[in-house]
Order: sequence, then structure tokens, then C-alpha cells
Amino acid sequence: MEFSQDRPNNNVSLNRFESMLKTNNVLFFDSEEFENIIHHYLNQGKVALAKKAIKLGLEQHPSSTNLKLFKVEVYVFENKLKEANQLLDALYVLEPSNEEVYIQKANILSKEDKHEDAIKVLKIALNFSEEVSEIHALIGMEYLLLDDFEKAKQSFMSCLEEQPEDYSSLYNIIYCFDFLNENEEAITFLNKYLNSNPYCEVAWHQLGKQYFSVKDYKKALSAFDFAIISDDRFIGAYLEKGKVLEKLKRYKEAIENYLLTLELDDPTSFALLRMGCCYEKLGQLDLAKQYYYKTVKEDPLLDKGWIAITKFYLKQHNYQKALYYINKAINIDAENVIYWKLYAQINQRLNFLEEAEKGYKKAIELGNYELNTWLSRTDILIQIGELDAASLNLIQATEFYPENAEIEFRLTGIYYKVLETEKGSYHLKNAMTFNKEFLFIIEELFPEVYHSITFQKALKKVQ
Repeated sequence: MEFSQDRPNNNVSLNRFESMLKTNNVLFFDSEEFENIIHHYLNQGKVALAKKAIKLGLEQHPSSTNLKLFKVEVYVFENKLKEANQLLDALYVLEPSNEEVYIQKANILSKEDKHEDAIKVLKIALNFSEEVSEIHALIGMEYLLLDDFEKAKQSFMSCLEEQPEDYSSLYNIIYCFDFLNENEEAITFLNKYLNSNPYCEVAWHQLGKQYFSVKDYKKALSAFDFAIISDDRFIGAYLEKGKVLEKLKRYKEAIENYLLTLELDDPTSFALLRMGCCYEKLGQLDLAKQYYYKTVKEDPLLDKGWIAITKFYLKQHNYQKALYYINKAINIDAENVIYWKLYAQINQRLNFLEEAEKGYKKAIELGNYELNTWLSRTDILIQIGELDAASLNLIQATEFYPENAEIEFRLTGIYYKVLETEKGSYHLKNAMTFNKEFLFIIEELFPEVYHSITFQKALKKVQ
């Protein structure tokens, strides 16, 4: 039984127990009082006090199974699995039909990564439980840990059959559908569930998200409207409705929904950002700018906020301001690959080539292996005369794009430029084999090579 502050007797028990600890006077409590006290401390994360209550409880009630089960729970929390198992074995001999014994045993097996064994034990517990929904939920979690999303889904469905208002299981079911990319199946399931639970705002909200995923925006809008009818303070439904209205290009209505969320609760960076985007789409640039500023003020760590304000100034061709804000973003999070990519692009627009190259290099180091990143860095290195670094960069790129004409033509130009014609001819042959339409790269990046007699002779041989 969970300790409740609403029950005066429980408050009295807790106050008496804490008074006893301060005075060292031993007072008597019945076993149920100890259970409530222990449960309270465990829920509060006060394990040391819970252990004191278990110790005193067992001194006064040495045969209490429930108090011993709390002791097992603490052992498991402290990772003393051997002690927990020993105590559970003793309890099993005394009460082989106690479901909590099996639940705790399964908990230990789960901590030992023996999830299949934990499931077997939990299935035994089903035979002794009057409320099987909790056990079905535990089985579902074990299947999730095994990445068996189909069986996890079935377990949570069994749980929901027993407890239709168990929204935690409902969320887990949809999580499984999403992981299995079963949007249509999720929609069918949610519609069936809503036939029996027509005012469940959570189900309407989830149904709207599923319709959004399959781009059925009109049905998504209806689902979010029903979620709001079921609970007119459901902030998540207003936010999702705003997203749908944006997709339908109904930006003014989207803003109205985002504004409602600000009235219902503290502003969220997501709502502020979306409002900025909507105002920008409506051409109200001053308001867009205001909301982008509010976004980064509300959540300085939100990368989408900094990206939005940087791109805003990029679109206005205000590269200095764009550079200012992307530098602020990098100072906050220097490991954000998107920031470095934007940093490189802005510096390139400003013709700050060394800084642009630094940005592309950093992006690659952080795992941005897009072809465009490799090629952009290469072209800058060629411009600033760093041909060795350019060729090394391209050779690294071939590990990710082994048969790419754009890479091969650039290598061709570099090697012909440094008079390594044998290597140049090798890459020219590759490039022409992969896609000869990119030959213009040589003419654009290496015009002196393209018009040289040596290159033209080599080109005729492979055409």
C-alpha cells in the first residue's frame, strides 16, 4: 500500500516514526504502518530512512513477508543481488503463491540481463495475481529490453484490456507500432480503442500523430480537435494542431494555437520557434525575428533556435549577422555538427576561405560525411592552393563514396596540376567510367589543366 499524505493516520505514523528516530525512544507500529512508512521513503528516494524502517519493522514483526520483500527491494536497489536471492528463496518456501516473490525474482533476473528468464518467472506470477495488468506491463518492458517489439506490444495490449485507462501502456503500444513502422495498424488500433473510450484525450492525441506521420493532415487535424474537446487544457494537442496547420499553410491559425499554449503554461521554446517560422512565412519579418530571439533566450541550448535565427539572416543576405549568431551558437555547443556546417557556408559567402575550410573540416571530424561537405572543403583547399590537403581529403572521401565521378574528376585535376600525369590519367579513366557528364569540373576548377595539350591527349584516349 502506497503511503498517502491525504490519510491522517499515515501522517501520524510518519511523524511518530521520525520523532522516535530523534529521541531514540522505541515505539510500536503495526506492520501495515511500517509498510506505509517504508513505501513513502522509497518513493521519496530516502533509502537510508527506508532501511531503518525495515530494520525496526522486522524487529517488531519478524514474520512479516511484506517487510522482507521491502528488504529484497532495497537489496536489489543496492545491487546486492546474492543477498536478495537468498532472502527470496526463503520467502518462496514460506509463500510459494505470493506474486511479489516472483515479481522481485524477475526484477533480479532483469538486472542480470536474463530477460527471457525474467519473462518466464513473471508468467508464473500471472497464475497467482488478482491484478494481472501490472505483471503484463512488466512482461512488456522485458520484451522491450529484448527488442522484441511485437511481443511487447501484445503484452501491453493485454495490460490495457485489464486497465483501459492505463495510459502508460497505451503510450508503450504506440511506441512499438512506431518502431515497427506500423502506422496504419496503429491507426486501426487507436480507432478501435476510441470506440470504447471516446473521451480519451491521450488516444486522440496519439491518433493525430499517426495521421500526421502518414501525411493525412485533415484527419490529423480532426483528431487533435477531439483531443482538445476532451481536455481543453491539453497543451500537447494544441502544439500538434499547430504543426498540422503549418503543413496546410494556415499559418495564422497555427499561431493562434501556439499562443494558446503560452496562455495555458509557461512558454516553451518549441512554440516560440514555430511562431517565428509562421511569422516568417507570412512575411512579418520583425515579428519572426522577435520570436526567434525569444526562442534562444528561453532555451539557449536548443540548436533549432540558433539555426533558425542564423538562416533568417542568411535569407536576408545579412551574412555578418548570420556569422555573429552562429559564432554564439558554437560558443554554447562546439560539438554541434550543424553549427559548423552553417559556419563554413557563411564564411564561404563572405569569402573568408580559411575559416570556411576550418568549418567544413570540423564538420567532417564530427561525423558529417555528406558528399557536399567533402567537395566543398576540397574546392576551398584548391582555391587557397593547398593541393596536398585537397587530394588527401578526396582520398578520405572515396572511403564513403568509392565510385563517384565528382571526386575522381577533382583528383584528376589536382594530379595533372602537380604534373603527376600517371595518377591523373588513372583517375580520369575512373571518372569517365563513372559519369563523363561531370567533365566540366576540370574546366571550371582547373582551366589551365583542361586546355593543356597533355590533358587533351589523355582525354581523347578515354572518350
